Amino acid sequence: MSGSRRLAVLAEDEEIVRRAAADMLSALGFEVLEAEHAHGALQHLEAHEGVALLYTDVNMPGVMDGCDLAHTVRARWPETRIIVCSGCEPHEAALLPEEAHFISKPCAMRMVREALQVLRLH
Repeated sequence: MSGSRRLAVLAEDEEIVRRAAADMLSALGFEVLEAEHAHGALQHLEAHEGVALLYTDVNMPGVMDGCDLAHTVRARWPETRIIVCSGCEPHEAALLPEEAHFISKPCAMRMVREALQVLRLH
């Protein structure tokens, strides 16, 4: 990790959305590790200490979705803040950990900046 840039893990299966989110997080001061699915995000978290932020979608391919990922991260890395940006149904968002900050897609930079302030990361 370089200098004072905090580390963020980004889990999003849609490449165009993932690239846009990575650019946005980078502009907000994060070094971003990208993953196409929850398993890849967990690999990043296991390989790097002190990940400040998990930024994830809910609906992703694989055996673990973003909701499961958020709960796993909350349990294993309680210091890691979580932003979930998804077009999921309200009942799916209700299953997220209480500490996770949910934003409906599309996620504008202003909305993410506000979430980072709430999570005390900005």
